[in-house]
Amino acid sequence: MRYADGGGLTTAGRLRRESVRMQAAELFEQAVKPLDVARRLRVSGKSAYQWHQLWRSGGVRALNSRGPSGSRCRLSPRCLEKLAAYLDQGPAAHGWVEDQVWTAARVATLIGRKFHVSYSVSGATRLMHRLGFSPQVPARRVAERDEQAVTAWREVTWDEVKQPGRPAGATSASKTRQALPAGRPGYARGASAAALRS
Repeated sequence: MRYADGGGLTTAGRLRRESVRMQAAELFEQAVKPLDVARRLRVSGKSAYQWHQLWRSGGVRALNSRGPSGSRCRLSPRCLEKLAAYLDQGPAAHGWVEDQVWTAARVATLIGRKFHVSYSVSGATRLMHRLGFSPQVPARRVAERDEQAVTAWREVTWDEVKQPGRPAGATSASKTRQALPAGRPGYARGASAAALRS
């Protein structure tokens, strides 16, 4: 599941939860016990006790929302703009001349070189998605490939070397024994010896 703002709740959801915590703080100030707060606000007892403990140690301010959850991006907005520009230049501009493919490992290396920030491969993948880049699967074909020779081989040589397949119904993927055709003698479960002789 994907969440807005990189965390578990949208801004509206965070504000809604914060308002519930503020209601809890008002009840705590009126000396209402945490279990009664939980019942009144229809929250779990565990949440009410945690909020009560936060409220006792830090007051109402301790119950304020802390913003979106999740790890914070280690690159500034300006660095993210620069990174997008570097990615648009292509891998060859940054030393990868073998092919024109940005891999997550290459992006992580580029971030380390340009911004002196360490990113894992999975972190670089998430950052690329955030910048609007999607994974691409390059067509891996040899530059010297001769399309006419490939077409001729498919049309002529393949038919000559191809082995004939098994006839239909010759084998079974089932581990049980194949059913015998009608009229052939065989064993049947529960059949008597006399019935098999006749």
